Amino acid sequence: MAFDLDGTLIPDAGRAAAPDVVDALGRLRALGVQLAIITGRDTPPGAVRDAMRPHAVATNNGGRVLVGDDLHQEASFTDADLEAVLAHELPGARVVLFTAETLYVDLPPGVEPEPWMLARSFRPLADAPRAGILKAGYYHPDVAGLAGRLREGHPHLVLTGAQAPYPHFLTVTPQGAHKGAALTLIADALDVPHDRTVAFGDSDNDQAMLEVAAFGVQVGDLPLLTPHADARVDTQAELGAFLHAWADRIEATQTRGW
Repeated sequence: MAFDLDGTLIPDAGRAAAPDVVDALGRLRALGVQLAIITGRDTPPGAVRDAMRPHAVATNNGGRVLVGDDLHQEASFTDADLEAVLAHELPGARVVLFTAETLYVDLPPGVEPEPWMLARSFRPLADAPRAGILKAGYYHPDVAGLAGRLREGHPHLVLTGAQAPYPHFLTVTPQGAHKGAALTLIADALDVPHDRTVAFGDSDNDQAMLEVAAFGVQVGDLPLLTPHADARVDTQAELGAFLHAWADRIEATQTRGW
């Protein structure tokens, strides 16, 4: 079972999973279900990792994949692609570049850094290296225009956001760095047949993961995801009950010896 974080496993911008979700994950793990986090964040909250004890973690929309303690993938921009991404033509945009260890931020005059930036001890965008950039993020009302230009000129790049539920936020990751590819890599590394994979997500960057999974679960009601989901949890607050019901079915099957 692979889970997106914000809006799926935890509330948007949250730091921890609800107690009933934690309990359900513990039951599923004890029943032999292998668990994965696949998130757009560059670092999952420590409280979530400690509670879930995932077998694998994919960050940066799937571009960086750890299975256990082993790094299996770390996709970074080529120099030419990074040049194209940084030529954004969005005056006043907030721009964030991510490496595996550091984030580099360009803030418009008068805009204060957000708490998560301060917590990560961010550095100025001018200090960013040319190599090892795993993800770029843009905050601006016109990010949809940038997304359109990048899709036209660099269709191999992976773009998410710039539409509901994040119309003012765009994420760009390198070629092949998406959640669907991460789910496939993780399943193979854990020896899980592809027809036994389940993915949970709530927003557009989860579409590739729900398409790849044998069973996709949509959390919320984003119309974009509905055609790719086999089941739906109406609200994030109901996820714990949904997972407990799944654990009940596994327990019943194991008790009958099927």
